[in-house]
Amino acid sequence: MKRAILPDVLAPGLALVFCGTAPSRASAAAKAYYAKPGNRFWPALHAAGFTPRRFRPDEYASLLELGIGLTDLCKGHSGNDDELPDGSLDSRSLRRKIRRYRPRIVAFTSKNAARAYLGGEVATGWQAREEAGTRFFVLTSPSGQAVRYWDLAPWRELASAWAGITSSGTDPRTCLPSSGSCSSSGRPGPSASSCSSGSRRARR
Repeated sequence: MKRAILPDVLAPGLALVFCGTAPSRASAAAKAYYAKPGNRFWPALHAAGFTPRRFRPDEYASLLELGIGLTDLCKGHSGNDDELPDGSLDSRSLRRKIRRYRPRIVAFTSKNAARAYLGGEVATGWQAREEAGTRFFVLTSPSGQAVRYWDLAPWRELASAWAGITSSGTDPRTCLPSSGSCSSSGRPGPSASSCSSGSRRARR
C-alpha cells in the first residue's frame, strides 16, 4: 500500500467528515488539504458558517476542534481525477473508517468521489443511503476547474445541520428531518430545517 500523501484528520464521533477524491498536486506539495490556488474549500467553509474566519490550508488540523474531519478516497496518489490510476479510489478503506470512527455525516466534495462510493449517479444534497448511523451529503465541487457549477447553497445547508449537531450533541437522525422533506437540490431528502441553527459550539 502506498504511503498516504496527506494524513487523515479523524476522531471518533465527529459531527462531519469531508471526503474528496484525491489531493491535488499543489496540496501534495504543500502537505495540506485543498491548497491549490483557486480552490474554494476554505473560503466556502467560512462563508457557509463552519469556521469563524477563513482558515489557511496549513491549519487543516484545527478543524477537529469544530467537530470536523478530512479524508480522501485516494490516499496514495495526487492529481486531477482523470489522472488517477484505475482502482485507486478505495471505497473499502472509507467504509472501514466510517465503521471505526462513526461520524454523523460524510460530505463528499466531489461527485466523482460520491459516485465511486455510493454507486451510480448522485445529485447534490442529502443521499438516501445511511451506513452505521452515518448520513451522506454531496456538495458542489470547490475545485477551480468546476467553477461553472459552483453554488454555496448546499454548503450552507450542510453547515446548518452541522451546527445543530455540534450545538446540542444530538444524533443526526433526531436533528435531521425524515426523508419526506426536501433538500436544496429540490429532490426528496432530509434537510436541516428542524435543527437548532441559531447557535454553534462556543469554541467555534
